[in-house]
Amino acid sequence: MNNDTHITQLLADPDRRDEAFRLLMQRYGRSLYWHIRRIVVDHDDAEDALQDTAISVLAGLDNYRGDSELGTWLYRIATNQALLLLKRRKRWYQRLDDLGPALAERLPAADDINAGQAERLFQQAVLELPTQQRIAFNLRYYDELPYEQIAVITGKSVSTLKTNYHYAVTRIKNYIKQHAS
Repeated sequence: MNNDTHITQLLADPDRRDEAFRLLMQRYGRSLYWHIRRIVVDHDDAEDALQDTAISVLAGLDNYRGDSELGTWLYRIATNQALLLLKRRKRWYQRLDDLGPALAERLPAADDINAGQAERLFQQAVLELPTQQRIAFNLRYYDELPYEQIAVITGKSVSTLKTNYHYAVTRIKNYIKQHAS
């Protein structure tokens, strides 16, 4: 039995929900944090969105029916919480897709990114992507999720995600070519 199956069984028992939640956060907490962090950039914002994710997961445990993989369900909640946090930060942008440059400006100030110049340029290129392309790219590139799982997380079709990923890669390459010194 894999860990997710065990956790799902624990979730079904109301007396073991606390244990199930603790195991969920042990198994997925770090990857969810980094997924959120790649969306919101700032450590404190990522912590806030992760906390909101945990609260949403706790509140939604009764609604988890096992239709999708446990990790997929968690990533969907985390993605939504990260985007909600960004929407609450409207002072940075007018539309969600206008937010990349504002986040890129915050990148050098991000506290624990000790990346070299090439990595920083790559991160800036990713942040310049439209939001949906950036999320598709992050889930595929960093989290190495299959398109089918990303489709469940984002609510987009596999073909749309493949297109978004292709355009994201092209834009990143072009950005790096234009800005490399």
